Amino acid sequence: MRIAYADPPYPGCAHLYREHRDYAGEVDHAELLTQLQTYDGWLLHTSSVALRVIAPLIPMDARIMAWIKPFAAFKANVSVAYAWEPVIVKACRKPVVSDRIVMRDWVSEPIMMQKGLTGAKPRNVCYWAFEMLGMQSEDELIDLFPGTGAVMDAWNEWRMPFALTMT
Repeated sequence: MRIAYADPPYPGCAHLYREHRDYAGEVDHAELLTQLQTYDGWLLHTSSVALRVIAPLIPMDARIMAWIKPFAAFKANVSVAYAWEPVIVKACRKPVVSDRIVMRDWVSEPIMMQKGLTGAKPRNVCYWAFEMLGMQSEDELIDLFPGTGAVMDAWNEWRMPFALTMT
């Protein structure tokens, strides 16, 4: 199956990436969500403040989940911290639950520090995302906004134990 991972600059935040080699200005999230529908499954990160704009565009077969950030970036003059992030998931297949507790529709993981790009996703957030998507090691993951490469690094690590058991 072909699965898309989309972690674009959040609405109104593209200016933070002006110096990045892939900078292309603001992302058209309506167009992006239309593009995501061409994949067997997909995931989209966004911000809590952008959710009211993006939510009407989300198809009924997708689910809004959450990345909770117990250690988040606190900003001057912001009295309520931005300590969670909506993660919209359209699974490619039902996640497998065997010999463990039922998975949660949220993950609690601190932000990455000093990765070189604002918003880089921690490995455990990616691992949780792969599980929520119902991914299997033979699936093809397409990172639409590769940034630091952290998502593909996590994908290659996550699928390694599965590849070892298949040989």
